[in-house]
Amino acid sequence: MSPRATRLLLRLKRAGDYVVAQILFAILRLLRLLPAEAGLAFADRASRLIGPLTPRHKLAKDNLRQAFPERDEAWVEKTARANWGQMGRIAAEYVFLDDLFDFDPERPGEGRIEVEGIETFIELRERKGPFIFFTGHLGCFELLPIGAAAFGLEFTALFRQPNNRYIAKEVLSARRTTGGHMVPSKAGAAWSLAGILQRGGAVGMLVDQKFQKGVGTTFFGRPCKTNPLLPKLARQYDAEIYPARSIRLPNGRYRLELKPRLDLPRGSTGAIDVEASCQLLNDVVEGWVREHPEQWMWFHDRWQSRRPARKRRK
Repeated sequence: MSPRATRLLLRLKRAGDYVVAQILFAILRLLRLLPAEAGLAFADRASRLIGPLTPRHKLAKDNLRQAFPERDEAWVEKTARANWGQMGRIAAEYVFLDDLFDFDPERPGEGRIEVEGIETFIELRERKGPFIFFTGHLGCFELLPIGAAAFGLEFTALFRQPNNRYIAKEVLSARRTTGGHMVPSKAGAAWSLAGILQRGGAVGMLVDQKFQKGVGTTFFGRPCKTNPLLPKLARQYDAEIYPARSIRLPNGRYRLELKPRLDLPRGSTGAIDVEASCQLLNDVVEGWVREHPEQWMWFHDRWQSRRPARKRRK
């Protein structure tokens, strides 16, 4: 392809990204006009209608069949559609995050947020790290940094930017205002996290994304690649590891959970075993997903089952 054609394609892609971003921003502005409960319910219903019409619905159902071979086709279809509703809620929750989080440490049990592991939050707040928190794309995971900040426990979270540059810019700008700090997952991000841990700080990361250059592991019994960053950082800085998750409950409520410290597997020398640790992280997230299968992103190609077609040799 000539340089001129390449530049033209890049311009077309940029223009397309801009249009998509503006449509999304317009939808989000409309959602802001509604009360939080109404906006979330609308996003849920709309996504249940639109999601099954996309090619990703087929991928979601295929992933569900392979993860739960004992389930029948009716359950697979029902769960996939419910999953789209959950994804719609994620988009709407992005708009209403500050309104949704009404947890008051002085009055636990009131409001729409409940917290499990309060004693762990308080204990970690009172002493120095380094700490690493991990979670998966389950429930409203965006509430976790806000929940930590409510207890005075600040940490920097690593996140993957959207491919659309205009949406990525908006997301990063908004996330800077909702408790804690965010580091985009790109070149140099690992060094940023390493510096924080070296100073005795706390970082957080999602561990259920595909990573082409990762460690060979399994997830729901299927081979996949897992990012080794967490165990490598834990090994280098002797950081404590804590699982955390967010779960959507009935009637528009949420539960945030900070689990007890997780000890990573170690080899014969006493050092953290990176490969075994990656598998352990997968096993933890898999257990969470099995409890609430409709709340995980099944249309995400975690197993890289969609491989690009090979170019024919001339």
